[in-house]
Amino acid sequence: MVKSHYPTWLLYFLIFLTCPAFLLNIGAVIAILGEAGNLLFPHIPPLYCSIGFTLLLFILIVLLPYRKLVHIMKYVCLCLLVYMVVPFLTPQKIGLIFRNTLVPSFHMDKDFMLIVTGLVGAIISPYLFFWQTSSEVEELDPLALNKKVIKRNTILAMRKDILSGALFAVLIMYFIILTTGTILHDHGIRNINSIHDAAIALKPLGGNLSYILFSIRIIGTGFLIIPVLSATISYIIMEAFDLKAGLSKKLKEAKLFYLIIGIAMCFGNAMHWLHISSIKALLLTTILYGVTAPFLIGIILHVSNNKNIMGRNRNNRISNISGIFILILMVVNLLVLGYFMFLH
Repeated sequence: MVKSHYPTWLLYFLIFLTCPAFLLNIGAVIAILGEAGNLLFPHIPPLYCSIGFTLLLFILIVLLPYRKLVHIMKYVCLCLLVYMVVPFLTPQKIGLIFRNTLVPSFHMDKDFMLIVTGLVGAIISPYLFFWQTSSEVEELDPLALNKKVIKRNTILAMRKDILSGALFAVLIMYFIILTTGTILHDHGIRNINSIHDAAIALKPLGGNLSYILFSIRIIGTGFLIIPVLSATISYIIMEAFDLKAGLSKKLKEAKLFYLIIGIAMCFGNAMHWLHISSIKALLLTTILYGVTAPFLIGIILHVSNNKNIMGRNRNNRISNISGIFILILMVVNLLVLGYFMFLH
């Protein structure tokens, strides 16, 4: 779509802007997946756990039909509900939690702004723009797609799906923050460099159950993110060169598409040899997302109001006002971050 209606340089700018961050994210998650596997099976080194999980995921992506893969991923999402349990494995001050939830604290310094930028990047992750679009196309009727006739009910169903998914994601994020703040931070544990560090810190505070649940939910999260990220990279590259492919196609029909997914996963496994902290790599990824997201939101707003592309499904006034408001907030955040990084 971008290639058809916008200058070619914009397409390559998007690839340059997003794919390196996606690869770093894959590497960080694969490394974390290996560490989580090692927590449950201590006799297996993290590297072997990462390779094993990666191979398993690649085989599932290749062999399973798209709709079955999506259904499995939706059920895997249920493991994220564990995040809502862990904070309450230890006594909590409910009043204090509500007060700090409704009245957050602010610290105008570089570290705080980096975390805010990372939080924004985690909420509005750029890969979701590409994945959501590609996955919706996969589910559309090919005949209707070729004729560019999409019923309004389909659009409304997409919106409902996105809103419910976003609500679920933010809810889970809230409980992750709650766990970190009330179990780790309140007990003086503020230097976590790996998943192993976090799990070991949780074990004496939340008990063996929190240790096991933490490991399981990390693996479940990895099984969700890695296929999405690797497929997103492949979607971007294939569409950039007008090579039509997708997860709904079999291996013999889209060899290059699946090859790119495999290469992306292999790059991810290289994280173990780079000796980069998986937690720091993940934090750097979310910060990069927070920096790049405003550019993508600006482009999406323009596309959403382009009559040649959207036709009668262009953004309404409320969508434009809310989108522009969020864009302004994100740009202001970047300006403040730039001030503390380079001028303060």
